[in-house]
Amino acid sequence: MEEITHRTLHINGINMHIAEKGQGQGKPVILFLHGFPELWFTWRHQIHSLSSLGFHTVAPDLRGYGDTDAPGSSQAYTCHHIVADLVALIDQLGVDQVALVAHDWGALVGWYLCLFRPDLVKAYVCLSVPFRPRNPKMKPVEGMRLVFGEDYYMCRFQEPGVIEAEISKAGTAEVLKKILSDRKPGPPYLAKENPFGICPKNSGPLPSWLKEDDFNYIVNKFSETGFTGGLNYYRALDLNWELTGAWTGAAVMVPVKYVVGDEDMCYTTPGVKEYVHGGGFKKNVPLLEEIVVMEGVGHFLNQERPGEINAHIHNFIIKFY
Repeated sequence: MEEITHRTLHINGINMHIAEKGQGQGKPVILFLHGFPELWFTWRHQIHSLSSLGFHTVAPDLRGYGDTDAPGSSQAYTCHHIVADLVALIDQLGVDQVALVAHDWGALVGWYLCLFRPDLVKAYVCLSVPFRPRNPKMKPVEGMRLVFGEDYYMCRFQEPGVIEAEISKAGTAEVLKKILSDRKPGPPYLAKENPFGICPKNSGPLPSWLKEDDFNYIVNKFSETGFTGGLNYYRALDLNWELTGAWTGAAVMVPVKYVVGDEDMCYTTPGVKEYVHGGGFKKNVPLLEEIVVMEGVGHFLNQERPGEINAHIHNFIIKFY
């Protein structure tokens, strides 16, 4: 983390922690958005690499995470709240537009930013989660229950306090290790008993791409803050649906590069490959320019293959400046 600077900005009624490096030198700000259960820290490799190429790199702890404020109610985590945070952040950075890079839940937030305020995004490198249009006929959680059942992880996350209690029972470190290591294909399920499948007598190793010190940093932060802030994003899914009716059928009009690992649970969930490669994705994102599927790579691709991801980001962004 050497040379990465940290500051706290008061934006949109909350205090937001950002990590940043680089002066820009005439090149754009690259704004990185993390997912669940992550922090600004997930972008450490990208921050160092792209700042060395002259970019001003900025990675916030999103609302509810790390050293950023975490309002208690899930109603404070709608897409409008999160995008408003980012609009205010971009304004405080003193730029008209950013190059956007996002992963997992950060990717979903990124799609909302591009949908609501395309004027603020010059280009978007999306990792893992493709844009999916709003289904006007059914709320998302109901749809997930119908397709995947009650034990689908997003369904299991809905009841406040329930999954937090399971995490507390299993231990923060073990749960994070399980999530970061998991490469099981298809939609993730969490059983009623021992939902994370943790065996206390046989703790597995860290993934090869994660150093012990880096893992300890993540564990310590989540031990301090808990997981409720991040889980509240899932608990606002149906409220997001209610709030975005005006955007039904709207396309995302920002240049996009989509990168995913072929062992990513998002990519191996039934129907996703067909949507990504069959024309649906391109229809909803007309300026989608590239789709990259990385072989032998899981969900946390920006940490697992940082060199390749850094190159994908750089090669796309420089086309627009």
